[in-house]
Amino acid sequence: MARWSAIERSLRAEGARLIAGVDEVGRGPLAGPIFACAIIMPPAARAISGVADSKQLSAAERERLAVKIREKALCVSLGAASVREIAEHNIYQATALAMRRALGRLSVRPDVVLVDGKPIRTLGVPHRAFVGGDSRIYVIACASIVAKVARDRLMRSLAARHPSYGWEANAGYGTPVHIAALRARGVTAHHRELFCRGILAGE
Repeated sequence: MARWSAIERSLRAEGARLIAGVDEVGRGPLAGPIFACAIIMPPAARAISGVADSKQLSAAERERLAVKIREKALCVSLGAASVREIAEHNIYQATALAMRRALGRLSVRPDVVLVDGKPIRTLGVPHRAFVGGDSRIYVIACASIVAKVARDRLMRSLAARHPSYGWEANAGYGTPVHIAALRARGVTAHHRELFCRGILAGE
């Protein structure tokens, strides 16, 4: 990617200078919160070389790019939904909650909000949604990288307290190491019990 998309260029031509990109990370793991990032990049600046969907990048590339993105961003903010909130609501509502929190913490009001995925009825702000937006739209890709790096760092810190589950490498996803530890040791306070129920039942 590493360039502004045709969608972003068209929006700017229509008068929307400040475009916020929003993406989440952590919907699928067995442990840890959902993170979301909202970001506005300077409209006149060149796109940062190497920016792409965070899933297509190595951990080292994401770390390097996250620093550059934060340095160049007009504003960037994070939001999260906890394991408890995921259990109280559902994964869809918890994702919307994390995104609302990220958008609410932006220090600059965007002219338009672009979100990865499908439209979110409970987001609370007008927005345009794009399936695969993190691989198609520059500001969403920037948000995906910052969100992924922030969540991975949290999971590494939690791994130091719960070393058996391999969170420093799997970020809470259901890898063989993680599943084996779940069956041997059970859940922690950071696990999503509903997500783990089938594994613990031997399914």
